[in-house]
Amino acid sequence: MSGIVPSAPEKSAGEMENQMKSADPTPDNLPVYNSHFVPGPPGPAAPLPAGYAGVLPMGYYIPHQPSTFPLRQPAGSAHPLQYQPGKYPVPNQHPTPVTWMPGPAPMLNCPPGLECLTQLDNVHVLQHFEPVEMCLGFEANNRYDVKNNADEMVYIVNEDTDDLTRNAYRTLRPFVLRMSDRMGREVMTLQRPFRCSCCCFCCPSTRQELEVQCPPGVTIGSVAEHWNLCRAVYSIQNEKKETMLGVRGPCSTYGCGSDSVFEVQALDGVTCIGSIIRKWNGLLSAMADADHFDIRFPVDLEVKMKAMILGACFLIDYMYFERSPNQHSR
Repeated sequence: MSGIVPSAPEKSAGEMENQMKSADPTPDNLPVYNSHFVPGPPGPAAPLPAGYAGVLPMGYYIPHQPSTFPLRQPAGSAHPLQYQPGKYPVPNQHPTPVTWMPGPAPMLNCPPGLECLTQLDNVHVLQHFEPVEMCLGFEANNRYDVKNNADEMVYIVNEDTDDLTRNAYRTLRPFVLRMSDRMGREVMTLQRPFRCSCCCFCCPSTRQELEVQCPPGVTIGSVAEHWNLCRAVYSIQNEKKETMLGVRGPCSTYGCGSDSVFEVQALDGVTCIGSIIRKWNGLLSAMADADHFDIRFPVDLEVKMKAMILGACFLIDYMYFERSPNQHSR
């Protein structure tokens, strides 16, 4: 019959089912993904600094918001860190308007956050006055401003010590100082372990020490006290405990009525390359914890050594110029 058009052979039900399955690439059993990813705040991602091959150094973080102060993630931890709001100060929450030093671009062979120190040969460390210490006899966390000669803020330093430790050990207390830059990043951490005080001053267990980490979690050196009969003597060491510089203080470290000068010396013990000067501010220096330090070093000095000299300043302040409320009452 010529009027009948031949049709395609009819497919079986099994062949139709196989064709429908092959058209859908989705597998029958989806894998289960256990992800601990936590979405970050909205906004564009911060660019990586030049000079780092795809990753940032351990402990360094570029926040999307200035109010974020992340710390080092514990090794092997699968859960994100949680931070208490308001625990750390934010630069834009300073009680008075602050002019910050413009931050230079990231540099090679420079720990992140220390780029400002590469341009400076002099910084001022100003301690905040705490009225509660004089009025109530309660030892509060110390706060410092680090400024340049143009009175521009370079860093903010805050002590992070619990109330019991501060008021039990006073000037001998172990502490953690956190140094933040204009972006609110914790760029440097200074840790002082507890060392007992006894009559045997030449005993190594009584000598004070300060460890400097930059970025937090990466040790770049330490400041170690050495026994001397009449002077304050320190050594500035690198991460390998090799002595790089020395600090030699005056015979009278308290400097009543005059400045106290701590010379920063080269390895030969004679050449003076810088200084840590505690300025005498009259009655404020004698009665209150509001010290002013002037730190000087060569502009071409390695930036890590500049950071170590800055750390030595804080150890000197706690050892010789931190007046406890008990001392005020006496």
